[in-house]
Amino acid sequence: GRHSMLPRHVQRLGRDWITHWNGSQILALNSPVSSCMRWAGHYPPWASFPLPISADFSANWRFPPFFGTWRQFQNSIWHLDNYTQSCCFHLPNPSMKSEGEEPLTKKRKLCGQDDTSTPEQQTDLSNQKEVSCLSVAQNEEKHGSKKGTIKRHWEYFCQQSKTMKIAKNKGSDQSSTGSEATFDFTVMSYNILSQNLLEDNSHLYRHCRQRLLFWTYRFPNILQEIKELDADVLCLQEVQEDHYRTEIKSSLESLGYHCEYKMRTGRKPDGCAICFKTSKFSLISSNPVEFFRRDIPLLDRDNVGLVLLLQPRFQCKANAAICIANTHLLYNPRRGDIKLTQLAMLLAEIASVASQKDGSFCPIIICGDFNSVPGSPLYRFIKEGKLNYEGLAIGKVSGQEQFPRGQRILSIPIWPKKLGISQNCVYEIKQQQKEENAGEKLETAKPDNTQEVVIAPEKSSSKLRHHFKLSSVYSHYFPETGIPEVTTCHSRSAVTVDYIFYSAANDDTADQPGAEDSFCGGLKLLGRLALVTEKDLWTVNGLPNENNSSDHLPLLAEFRLIER
Repeated sequence: GRHSMLPRHVQRLGRDWITHWNGSQILALNSPVSSCMRWAGHYPPWASFPLPISADFSANWRFPPFFGTWRQFQNSIWHLDNYTQSCCFHLPNPSMKSEGEEPLTKKRKLCGQDDTSTPEQQTDLSNQKEVSCLSVAQNEEKHGSKKGTIKRHWEYFCQQSKTMKIAKNKGSDQSSTGSEATFDFTVMSYNILSQNLLEDNSHLYRHCRQRLLFWTYRFPNILQEIKELDADVLCLQEVQEDHYRTEIKSSLESLGYHCEYKMRTGRKPDGCAICFKTSKFSLISSNPVEFFRRDIPLLDRDNVGLVLLLQPRFQCKANAAICIANTHLLYNPRRGDIKLTQLAMLLAEIASVASQKDGSFCPIIICGDFNSVPGSPLYRFIKEGKLNYEGLAIGKVSGQEQFPRGQRILSIPIWPKKLGISQNCVYEIKQQQKEENAGEKLETAKPDNTQEVVIAPEKSSSKLRHHFKLSSVYSHYFPETGIPEVTTCHSRSAVTVDYIFYSAANDDTADQPGAEDSFCGGLKLLGRLALVTEKDLWTVNGLPNENNSSDHLPLLAEFRLIER
């Protein structure tokens, strides 16, 4: 009589299930009928996708297909978080965990979280404008949050930045103090997940409900995210060409952006885009980079990059410029040789574009999906400006695999001379011109009685270098716990592969060592949108989900341009 509101066949089914449950093999019965029913924990062997059931429980409920024996069915994994007087079934979201295959309900119990929430916790949405909290559980306790969202907060590195952000006085807060002119702006890096790639790799998204994967559902979410974060510069990866042409470009132009786009050279129709607010910048030059070279067997992949030179519009010197680069390097964990060569080609183009008349570089920002993890040789090369790759296996370059399958050792040199890029990651013609200019100066300064020094040709070196001293906007680990930050999360992995690197001003290097005075001024990091942990993401069923429609999170940072 307690559950008399349920149809008779469902009452019988419930009794059968409850008869056979034990401790961990139980069913959740704690949410309103209007919630969609989903299977708990991992999918049983017979289910390859989530099985949503209509909100009209009595009319449309049906038993899921099962093709094993009743004993096998009894031994499937069920969870009962609470048995309440609600007489309604709700099976929480499935969790496909990348490492250890740990069910979401188990993770919640281990970290002390509770599935239940009060109506009061779900109603107060007034504080959503301050973009985010590192933990969904903490956020729901303190402020309340929309169910299914993960909040991220803004981390400030100077009080003035915080004041300006709260005032939201964009465009009018540029100021100059003493001998330094300042210009503040924000930059976003975001891999928006090409629809073609999503459909070609559907096995990565089995944890998602099918309707959340349609482009018609995803694009409005992505656009809304871009609107809310309101960055002055967008660096987007996996931008599908037909979507860019028909809706992405026009939508962003309506928000005040000018868009530059470079499509991949192969058959996969996506690419990289850099979009900037015309109210903040004007375009000096746009320079696409193709990593495919028909005459070089090593470079047979169709990845691309894009390098823009932008001029700020506010209170800056007439020759002030900022170089913005965007790329998406090869994914294949076993081809570190290709990744390093693609990176060298991008750095050579940046060196060419950002070069000033006095030999220094204008401030540089490099965004993208580098398909490499923090601490890997490729990552260290970007940050430290040098890499000795002698004896390094190609499968270890990106650090994507704990037990790399690519065991072949990198050749010395990695790329052939006809690529035209030196081991210093600059175009060799430029390097020759610099050496000739330096030689002429030396010749002029040399006394007549000085004996000429003959320099032997340089033998192949296993040391790569670049001229930029770059810092990372993100630290990649939470300082209090040491838990890794995550920028991408799907059924197979949850790691950091997306970055924003920048050339730090001299007074911004206390926390980011290694910058040297090879730049005309520099950039000061004012703040960043905090990242989250893998555990945080699985509380909302990973990525993509109802509110985050890519398998990557957007990265966002605020900078101040300092000219000297």
